[in-house]
Amino acid sequence: MTNRRVPRARAYAPDPDAPGRLCDSPGCEELGCYRAPKSRLALNDYFWFCLDHVRAYNAKWDYYKDMTPGQIEQQLRDDVSWQRPTWRLGSNGGTHAAQEELLRDPLLHMDGRHPHSHAFREAIEVPAELRQPLGVLGLTWPVTMDTVKARYKALAKKHHPDATGGGDGAAEEQIKAINGAYTTLKRHWPADDRQPATAPP
Repeated sequence: MTNRRVPRARAYAPDPDAPGRLCDSPGCEELGCYRAPKSRLALNDYFWFCLDHVRAYNAKWDYYKDMTPGQIEQQLRDDVSWQRPTWRLGSNGGTHAAQEELLRDPLLHMDGRHPHSHAFREAIEVPAELRQPLGVLGLTWPVTMDTVKARYKALAKKHHPDATGGGDGAAEEQIKAINGAYTTLKRHWPADDRQPATAPP
């Protein structure tokens, strides 16, 4: 069995998007199957020529026609940076405020201090007074107050007397321990603070 090559369209094959009209060259009766931009300012606006006339048009095409040497040099410089603005190193393009806003890192992802990063866990030790409460709630350090609240609600619901049937001394002690742990942890955070807790100075 032999592999057959898929035939490739030749460079001068007619454009499949040709509008099916006569060549735009005056007096030509051939179909205009080949497009050519009308000017550098209208690169998406085309003439449609037959093969002979598009070759002749392309041979005379001058993208920089009517431009001064200074304009041509500036155009070449702009093309190097894909027509995007540039500025001197360190000047930040005069957009300091916008750049600072873009570089804000409230979740601490960029500097290794995110709560889930290994560097963060190594850098911050569990405050001694929080080790036991965290253990009661089954949480690891560091932790956010939102996580503490969610864990407390889940455990309180699970060990509430209404859920355990009441009369169980062990369950009552468990719910007391859960409430005490939550109270201790809650004191460690300022009001409405949802950032990871850190050891007090």
